[in-house]
Amino acid sequence: MPSFRSTLSCSGLAAALLLASSPLALAEGELNLYSSRHYDTDERLYSDFEELTGIKINRIEGKADELIARMEAEGANSPADILLTVDTSRLERAKAAGVLQSIDSEVLETRVPAYLQDDENQWFGFSQRARILFYDKETVDQPPLTYQDLADPKYKGMICIRSSSNVYTQTITAALIDHLGEEAVKDWATAVVGNFARDPQGGDTDQLRGIVSGECQISMSNTYYFGRALRKQVDGVTESKDKIGWVFPNQDTFGAHMNLSGGGVAAHAPNKDNAILFLEYLASDQAQQYFSAGNDEYPAVPGVGISPSVATLGFFKPDDLDASAIADNISAAQKVLNEAGWK
Repeated sequence: MPSFRSTLSCSGLAAALLLASSPLALAEGELNLYSSRHYDTDERLYSDFEELTGIKINRIEGKADELIARMEAEGANSPADILLTVDTSRLERAKAAGVLQSIDSEVLETRVPAYLQDDENQWFGFSQRARILFYDKETVDQPPLTYQDLADPKYKGMICIRSSSNVYTQTITAALIDHLGEEAVKDWATAVVGNFARDPQGGDTDQLRGIVSGECQISMSNTYYFGRALRKQVDGVTESKDKIGWVFPNQDTFGAHMNLSGGGVAAHAPNKDNAILFLEYLASDQAQQYFSAGNDEYPAVPGVGISPSVATLGFFKPDDLDASAIADNISAAQKVLNEAGWK
């Protein structure tokens, strides 16, 4: 069972930090990257790769579904070498659309845990975020300790959460279906809807702001949104961070649900070797540490230090459910949410 401990990384990334994967020798050419990761901090990942390898990265950025549709439309003429995106469901959607290809990489198969890889090596996870529960410490004496607890009638009118169309909502529901069964999760979702403080709206940061404003007392969010508010100013959260408590759910059972950020090599990649090299770089200690230091995420590769903002959240047991199993339950999850009246 994997675990995340509160071990602090060194401040900053030392220039002498060596890649833990096989050395990235200087190469030639370029890499066409399609990315739906919308973080300015990723610039450092790209510039470091270019400096290490001599390979020039050309980027096209957009929403995941738009990029997948674009790759489908481009077909064999697509210039894409890599698709980089967030969430298991989108990675699986890309695979189902036929825009990724299976690859052979001993580095990736060794470095990335098997449960964070596609079973046909079409995509690999490179960073994680725990989807956990937050609560108002001033008004909630007994916070929910499990995802199932959100259905408890004592939390009626207290919960802020994202919509059923959001991939984070879909993947946590898909994971629960694997653990508890579809009928049990349908009952759970229906009860949670009955405990809403408001109709689902906004992003994860908005759920945290709902606690600060008093609109709700309990919410669900990915850890990196709160970690970011601990590290720098996030309006509506940072100034009231001491008001917010958090719980890593289901620590006595299957553990806290983990959302995945990952990527794969495009089906018609014109620069396939460079694409594989880039994915191997993302699995290196240097890049893995920067996912945490730059964007408050958890590394996918075991043993890599985490940043102070992430370490502040503490030690916990993550759910090591196979990412492919989650992806297989997405359709069932959407059906359950619809039937529960989860807007």
